[in-house]
Amino acid sequence: MPVKENKTNPVFLLAGGAGSRTRNPDPLLQIIFAASAKSKPSIAYLGSASNDDRDFFEWTAHYFKQSGAGPVKPALTVGPKANLNKAKEVIESADIVYVSGGDVEKGMTVIAQTGLQPFLEKLFKNGKLFFGLSAGSIMLAQAWVRWEDPDDDATACIFPCLNFGPLLCDTHAEKEGWEELQALLKLGLDGMRGYGIPSGGGLCVDPDGSIQAMGKPVHCFINNKGKVKRIVDLEVL
Repeated sequence: MPVKENKTNPVFLLAGGAGSRTRNPDPLLQIIFAASAKSKPSIAYLGSASNDDRDFFEWTAHYFKQSGAGPVKPALTVGPKANLNKAKEVIESADIVYVSGGDVEKGMTVIAQTGLQPFLEKLFKNGKLFFGLSAGSIMLAQAWVRWEDPDDDATACIFPCLNFGPLLCDTHAEKEGWEELQALLKLGLDGMRGYGIPSGGGLCVDPDGSIQAMGKPVHCFINNKGKVKRIVDLEVL
């Protein structure tokens, strides 16, 4: 029996943060858009994590176009204008799907409640190119952490994300010492690694599991018998 070709594309995980995405054209976006093999690729904007904020969308769409994107269309999943069938049409017809920043848990809740996850998974497995920014990057990764009581660390627990990039990561939290990423790793298995993507940086996760830092070195951590230790940074190639 012939081996089935793997159609999966790399997943790109970017970090925002104050003032980090101001260069036009943005060199990391140019890398992502080039990976689509399309001139001026069309972008589906999935803003579930940001409540489909219109101002956020308009700023982002303008920024993407300055970096070489073609049309950028919102796939609305939140609020009175949300239309799941229309959102699916926008996503399926786009060259690239972008998952916006905002709140990770909110974004994943919307995706779960709308039943959108199996649809996204099928597109990803069939070769659709995905990238995220900040919370969107975490949503494209394996899992994230939440607290039932923000003042009680004992209530921390892990919840699953889309797992298109099968790793744990956090974004633009270098000034806070990657506290949430470290809490996530402490809840994981011994030897589990996590990646802190600094403001303005990114990760490219290839289908074979290899990981490349983009723009800036990425901070790396490991669960070593229940204690989280920082290890050698992932350098930009």
